[in-house]
Amino acid sequence: MALDPTAQDLLFRAARTANTFTDEPVTDEQIAAIHDLVRYGPTAYNGQPLRVLLLRSAAARARLLPHLSSTNRAKTAAAPLVAVLAADVDFHERLPELFPHRPQARDWLAGDRAQRAAQARLNAALQIGYLIVGVRAAGLAAGPMAGFDPAGVAGEFFPDGRHEVLVVMNLGRPGPDAWQERLPRLASGEVIRTL
Repeated sequence: MALDPTAQDLLFRAARTANTFTDEPVTDEQIAAIHDLVRYGPTAYNGQPLRVLLLRSAAARARLLPHLSSTNRAKTAAAPLVAVLAADVDFHERLPELFPHRPQARDWLAGDRAQRAAQARLNAALQIGYLIVGVRAAGLAAGPMAGFDPAGVAGEFFPDGRHEVLVVMNLGRPGPDAWQERLPRLASGEVIRTL
């Protein structure tokens, strides 16, 4: 591996999904540094459809909490920062700028919302993976959650219908009892097949 073992541990082996956090704030500068790192991860057409809405205020959290499953509400209310991660279904509008060597790509996708939405979801999901690794690289922990009402969160924060909410993620420094015991992982022989 090109990456040293300490960095490998930080990003993967020692990292966990955090369930509790300290009250140390996550700064705008930290978020900008994370984005500056992970924005280089590949996406189809270089479309970069992930959109991140940061919820810092109690008022913003109060709007989110009713849309979360009951098991996710307390930890989200207490997290230093909450990110709503969404796919911009109209990402194709930026393709002339982001994919300039093929300007017709915007027009290919313009009339097919279903295909755009599928592309947006897939590529935003890739970007969410990069974001989690970037959060870990910054020495923070991520708590991504799927236990929420996506339509409710989208209606609350993205009422124009342009964004599909994929993940709600708590961010911060891990707190006491942040980790569960490491769960088993499949071995390479169970996952990888060669033809």
